[in-house]
Amino acid sequence: MLTGGSRWWRAPAAVAAGALPVLAFPAPALWWWAYAALVPWMLLLRTAPSPRRAALEGWLGGLGFIVAVHHWLLPSLHVFLLPVAALVGLLWIPWALLVRALLGGSPPPGRAAAALVLVPAGWLLSELVRSWQGLGGPWGLLGASQWQVPAALRLASVGGVWLVSLLVVAVNCALVLLAVAPAARGAAVAGVTALAVLTGAVWLWAPRPQVSGVLRVAVVQPGVVGGADSVEQRFTVGERLTRELAGRRPDLVVWGESSVGADLAARPDLTRRLAALSDAVGAPLLVNVDARRSDRPGIYKSSVLVGGAGPTGDRYDKMRLVPFGEYVPARSLLGWVTSVGKAAGEDRRRGSTPVLMALPGRPEVRIGPLVCFESAFPDMSRHLTREGAALLVAQSATSTFQDSWAPAQHASLAALRAAENGRPVVHATLTGISAVHGPSGEPVGERLGTSASVAEVYAVPLARGSTLYVRSGDWAVRAALAALAGYVAFLVVRRVRRPAPVPPGPPARTVRG
Repeated sequence: MLTGGSRWWRAPAAVAAGALPVLAFPAPALWWWAYAALVPWMLLLRTAPSPRRAALEGWLGGLGFIVAVHHWLLPSLHVFLLPVAALVGLLWIPWALLVRALLGGSPPPGRAAAALVLVPAGWLLSELVRSWQGLGGPWGLLGASQWQVPAALRLASVGGVWLVSLLVVAVNCALVLLAVAPAARGAAVAGVTALAVLTGAVWLWAPRPQVSGVLRVAVVQPGVVGGADSVEQRFTVGERLTRELAGRRPDLVVWGESSVGADLAARPDLTRRLAALSDAVGAPLLVNVDARRSDRPGIYKSSVLVGGAGPTGDRYDKMRLVPFGEYVPARSLLGWVTSVGKAAGEDRRRGSTPVLMALPGRPEVRIGPLVCFESAFPDMSRHLTREGAALLVAQSATSTFQDSWAPAQHASLAALRAAENGRPVVHATLTGISAVHGPSGEPVGERLGTSASVAEVYAVPLARGSTLYVRSGDWAVRAALAALAGYVAFLVVRRVRRPAPVPPGPPARTVRG
């Protein structure tokens, strides 16, 4: 609640400031902007007149951030996006309180040094909690905005996208200190210097993936197909494009998410057509079936490998579903959203375990399939890599959001996952953007834009060895949480040791002679 007429502007300013980082993500993709995008929000929070006010402006800024990064969901969720954003925005309240406590006033050098560690850790806490699938998953992590920066991708190979987020927020924090805290400028400069030295050391020291061969992977992107029978038309277009690959010697052909709209066990005619395609091009097809299963109840999204003799038996059922897009959380309470948007009319069923698929003809190559926004979860691709995946394949469909920033945002995640794992990633979609990234996150070949209907063959470099992130996991997250826990313990101890105020004594008596 506003307490003074002179402060009316702070609430809308908080919402706007929270939305500013969206420009660092695709489609604008102004990666350099991420290193200053939080400064206006932090300048606002540090001058909040009270902790309550800082909490309010942290919440409003978080709401603005979520709406901006997910604005392309408006056609599906309509006004329901606002209450979702209001809920998730609460996660920025602890960060806002940290900013006010550590950057408010004129921070001395010691407090400034602590801010350079704790403010990024507080931001990471909000990213970590909202990465839970029930809150929408890890979409729009600040570190993901650096998907095209080689130095940032090298950092990701050491500590995952989380380490990149910490670096970006630390630079923002240093800029605030340089601007408002003369006494702490030395600490800010020292902090920036340390970050630069760290990045340089990682660049020189972090192990690089060792290329161990090439796999020729064909991506089939049918493009936009309309009409009442669009599922059948899409299959037919994919079939035609795949036949054009004959003679181009692919080792694997990848179709996008929901590229097959019927269970193959119930449609032997589709199975025969896919097997004939595999024979014609001399390579197995990795398709994605979005259909009601004939062998169990419910609708599944499944990656299925099909060879010349039909399905090879390798099948992966999608495990992490898109909230509202593929299931409605607490449908008994929130089922009404299907009447105001494009939320799922029936919940998809979840798979139970990750799957590695052996590539026929190349037994040394094992494929780790992911479906749709599963490519946003660092832990899923890391698990597949630790189990022996040589190639990560993400089958996606963002046709619902064709003219928005969503296709570019989704495709950019392939670079982060490739760099984290030291494994190439193929991001194959129905309608674009399809992209391939090598084991250091570098682009391979040309992207297939949202206007393309084509089959393209990529010479994908395979790699051996392991990144530090694959070996050590989320150590950057654990370090950040430990720093926050230490700060909370410090505050508790200081409060306990603070001497109790001495109560005033009785008023002195005046002696009159």
